[in-house]
Amino acid sequence: MNKNVHILVVDDEHIMRESLSDWLRDDGYSVETAESGSKALSILGSEDWGVILVDLKMPGMDGIELMGEIKKAKPNIPVIIMTAYATVDTAVKAMRQGAYDYLVKPFDPEEMALIIRKLVAHQKLVEENRFLRDELHKRFEFKDILTKNKKMLQVLELVKSVGPTNSTVLIQGESGTGKELVARAVHACSTRVEGPFIPVSCAALPESLLESELFGYEKGAFTGAVTSRKGRFEETEGGTLFLDEVGEISPRTQVDLLRVLQEKEIRRLGGKDVIKVDVRVICATNKDLESEVRTGTFREDLFYRLNVVQIPIPPLRHRTEDIPLLAEHFLRKYSIQNAKDVQGISEEAMVLLVRHKWPGNVRELENAIERAVVVCQSSFVGTDHLPGSVRKIRSDLLVTRESSLAALEKEHILSILKKNDWHIKRSAEELGIDRSTLYAKMKKFRFQKEEC
Repeated sequence: MNKNVHILVVDDEHIMRESLSDWLRDDGYSVETAESGSKALSILGSEDWGVILVDLKMPGMDGIELMGEIKKAKPNIPVIIMTAYATVDTAVKAMRQGAYDYLVKPFDPEEMALIIRKLVAHQKLVEENRFLRDELHKRFEFKDILTKNKKMLQVLELVKSVGPTNSTVLIQGESGTGKELVARAVHACSTRVEGPFIPVSCAALPESLLESELFGYEKGAFTGAVTSRKGRFEETEGGTLFLDEVGEISPRTQVDLLRVLQEKEIRRLGGKDVIKVDVRVICATNKDLESEVRTGTFREDLFYRLNVVQIPIPPLRHRTEDIPLLAEHFLRKYSIQNAKDVQGISEEAMVLLVRHKWPGNVRELENAIERAVVVCQSSFVGTDHLPGSVRKIRSDLLVTRESSLAALEKEHILSILKKNDWHIKRSAEELGIDRSTLYAKMKKFRFQKEEC
């Protein structure tokens, strides 16, 4: 239960460091030690520490000084001060400086274990509350897009560039790739960030309803229109309107949308007055709109109005290095939402996740992890907790952890080489490694171009 909690023990006495480490490891914690304040500071950034135990009296930097440095660098890490020289003054000083608690040597291991258990439980509640509060009152930040894929990082750079402008943006990508998330990122980088961001799914509404949704209507415009109503363009004044699946809109609505983009004005259904609107439009589609233009199903002039800046989103199968990042994020999210203590994903299960092609992209991955958390009755998600579609994999790749990971790496590198027609420079760039490393990998796996 505690193996994901990392504890740092700082004490200049070797016997005390070893005793504390043994006690804590017996309780299931991950433990590191440091013999001095300077050593502790040098490894402070190496882990996400759950708690730091600090001896008060040490040569050089004492415990109070060290705690001050810790609080400057990592203010949220709780520190417990230990000392054999207990006085009211030192206790008060330690607590005033920010210590979570104070232990007097020699102390009972059970007393220490109880304090740490309470502290870990408290920290978990704080983290869960912070996570849920962020979900409720979320303002977009780039950290909400989890990626280390080169093409996705290029997408974020493009978002930063286009965000502050008023240009229309067309986001292209398969369903479930996170097009709305990217649209929100553009809005967050814009001068309109204080204005509304309103999404509209063009595929979810028939033509007549979509028109009234976008442009509003006047009283009596149609049966049932007993009052006038603003459309989304008016409601988005000063903000960003996100039109998802814009390739689904009818020819008549295409004409109306083109007029809005050209003239910056709308007319409500059944209305005569022209209403000026100040709205930035971001569109998304999973269709090839250029092909739709050629077949005559999408207006060419509207396409060029929408396609001022195009942002292509790669499918999840082309950014496999992001799957572990996303899976761990969704695991944490649904563990908290379902009040379950699921701490991680087994290596065998992660191999299956990375090897799956994910036709539903990030949305499918999120659903798979939510299901896994719900059915999981242990601390770690295993292969049996994953959907059947994900578990379809050759058993020979799961013989050992080492062979499965090596096979995964081999297959991934080979697929990138084939995709780039064995062009070494392009393949290395897509893999995020240099050419010499790629050559070494090719030699290790004995790749030959004939494998293509």
